[in-house]
Amino acid sequence: MRNNVKMNLKVALCQMHVIDNKKKNLINAKKMIKEASSENVDLIILPEMFNCPYNNEKFIEYAENKNNSETLIFISNLAKKYKVDIVAGSIPEEENQKIYNTSFVFNKKGKIVGSHRKMHLFDINVPNKIKFIESDTLSPGNEFNVINMDYYNLGLGICYDIRFPELSRILTLNNADILVFPGAFNYTTGPPHWKLLLRSRALDNQVYVLACSPSSDENSDYNAYGHSMIADPWGTIIAEAENEEEIVYGNLNLDKIKEIRNQIPVLKNRRIDLYNLKINEIKK
Repeated sequence: MRNNVKMNLKVALCQMHVIDNKKKNLINAKKMIKEASSENVDLIILPEMFNCPYNNEKFIEYAENKNNSETLIFISNLAKKYKVDIVAGSIPEEENQKIYNTSFVFNKKGKIVGSHRKMHLFDINVPNKIKFIESDTLSPGNEFNVINMDYYNLGLGICYDIRFPELSRILTLNNADILVFPGAFNYTTGPPHWKLLLRSRALDNQVYVLACSPSSDENSDYNAYGHSMIADPWGTIIAEAENEEEIVYGNLNLDKIKEIRNQIPVLKNRRIDLYNLKINEIKK
């Protein structure tokens, strides 16, 4: 954390309605980014697969290479125009005949300053409720990513990644102030698990956790739960959407991280003489 600079951060989570039309999704993202930027926010988050329906066949159809991506060029121009940091949710990214679920981070100059490929693929089967096998189409990422912004550090995960506490802890140990999880939980997993997982990762690591979902759509093959939300380092939910399209705003006081860690020194009191995490080199 950077103690000699601005410590208050205003964020916006754009819980947008995603349809089977890339151009219309981008126009909708632009509308929401424009509205959020008018509120003088520092950071805007978009949902998982914000340009694409959450569907294995559509991942193939919508996949873009980052070197000539219509979506990334579009978001870059918006970040530059509105002078705001943007976590571009995630998109299906194609490289070397593989497709990844990838989040890209843009700074206020419109430059890509980091990215994260979803590490844990959503291969689940809850009988009579939901089955989804991301690995039928997607390949997993293998890197931990903490992005150094102007005066704060972002740790990145995507949706299912939040269920694996090791990832969040490794990002925290590498100086992440904020953990960002673009996600698309559903109506089987969302009501019992979504809020609990956000609060748990915030509480475990004494950081802010931001999770941005698409809005619900009962006519979609995959109906997202919505409920984009922000948890603070005490584990309290400080902002939450319902299930419809909306923008959720929150004010983050980065000093609160240090304050809470001084009160309850969880990270300091770990017994690393008895246990520790083996951490591969992390990108910053």
